[in-house]
Amino acid sequence: MEADASVDMFSKVLENQLLQTTKLVEEHLDSEIQKLDQMDEDELERLKEKRLEALRKAQQQKQEWLSKGHGEYREIPSERDFFQEVKESKKVVCHFYRDSAFRCKILDRHLAILSKKHLETKFLKLNVEKAPFLCEETSYQSHSHTSTGKRRENTGLCCWVY
Repeated sequence: MEADASVDMFSKVLENQLLQTTKLVEEHLDSEIQKLDQMDEDELERLKEKRLEALRKAQQQKQEWLSKGHGEYREIPSERDFFQEVKESKKVVCHFYRDSAFRCKILDRHLAILSKKHLETKFLKLNVEKAPFLCEETSYQSHSHTSTGKRRENTGLCCWVY
């Protein structure tokens, strides 16, 4: 009996909270609609120009990323190329892999998909046999290792696959 009463009370409190939240959102939307209704042609034109400028900047940024090799998952041939690639971009994900590791192939498939969705990040892979210095510095052993960095600083996010 007491449990039913507490459930009913909880339901009423929850219902009141939802109603208040809905009213606040509705008031906010009404005020935004009222602002738009009161805009004159000049204000609408400025708003349109501002939005077009933002779209142009976004398109320009996308083209810059694509020109730097973003949007694709590709292999780099050596450590020297690794450092050059990392210098060019703010966000980089590099998969240090072995041909003999089956899980590296699985990770490759996922990173290829992610590279197309996240143009802001450059996705690379490097065979560990071609990168002895990097593997020594990162204490790489026989595991697949993904290292992410932002502006050439390690963010501490690593993925080890056994």
